Amino acid sequence: MFSLRIPVFNWFYVVFEISFTYFILFEIIYIPILKPEPIGWYTLTRTRLSEPDIFFRRSLMTSARHNIIPLIESYYHTFTPLERTIGDFFIHNTEEQDFSSRTIASQLFVSEASLSRFAQKCGFHGYREFIYEYKQILKPDEEETVSDFDIQEFNTYQELLNKSSALLDNSQITRIVNLLVSMPRVYVYGRGSSGLVAQEMQLRFMRIGLNIEAVTDSHVMKMNSVILGKDCLVIAISVSGETAEIISSLRAAKKQGACTILMTARQDKGYQEFCDETLIFASKEHLERGNIISPQFPILLMLDVLYSRYLQIDRQKKEALHEYTIQSLLQS
Repeated sequence: MFSLRIPVFNWFYVVFEISFTYFILFEIIYIPILKPEPIGWYTLTRTRLSEPDIFFRRSLMTSARHNIIPLIESYYHTFTPLERTIGDFFIHNTEEQDFSSRTIASQLFVSEASLSRFAQKCGFHGYREFIYEYKQILKPDEEETVSDFDIQEFNTYQELLNKSSALLDNSQITRIVNLLVSMPRVYVYGRGSSGLVAQEMQLRFMRIGLNIEAVTDSHVMKMNSVILGKDCLVIAISVSGETAEIISSLRAAKKQGACTILMTARQDKGYQEFCDETLIFASKEHLERGNIISPQFPILLMLDVLYSRYLQIDRQKKEALHEYTIQSLLQS
């Protein structure tokens, strides 16, 4: 079973994020019921509704805030021809303007009383209350935009998590970890976003005692090939598996006798010519472009697995080294 191990020193942040998430959910679901909008409350106190009616009105107000156009459309079949003229205006309008009853009535050639009846038919006490809620949809609603974004992106993340679990080869992870333990020198090659992962790998493994260096410049990769030998491990990262500098540097490293590993999302038997291991991570179409989510995400998943396995070997010593490096950073 695939699992992600979170280091002990990060649990505080995990607990904080979980607590914060529940707090946000509480705000979204519960608070709107208890804390109505000022105009809505003014309406409620004036009309002296019963508690069940107040609860319903508040729920309606909360719903209308985010769904006023669908709300109008849902009542559309009940409108008179005159009310449909009003409804069509509010459904298709996209611009902020003077929405006073006098201005809109003049613009649509209807009476102000017709606007009031229209608003009441949509479930509001009057036109003033209706237009207050209507104006909200003309402003960018960050919470709603983020929510829509999150649904799509969390689905993508979940898909990549499932794929990563399916691709995980425990025997291969063990072989790679053994190479990390046995090789005196480790180099990690990466360009662009993969270079950021290489730097992350250096920082994390260096803190627990691994002699590791991230190389993100193509010229340095070429120069570095001169000093490579049988005591070196070179790990290259390329989402596409086609980054020219990465592939050529791996070939050069192999010629020098170094042990080579390619981390990529692409399966290709041709890699066997110059790679001792090809570690495949999950991907989606055009992931390397970073259009939807960070292309680093599935690579970091594999990095977490390698880190967790490597940490298990002489764990007490590595945790002591990690604590020492953290203290050194705090003192500087």
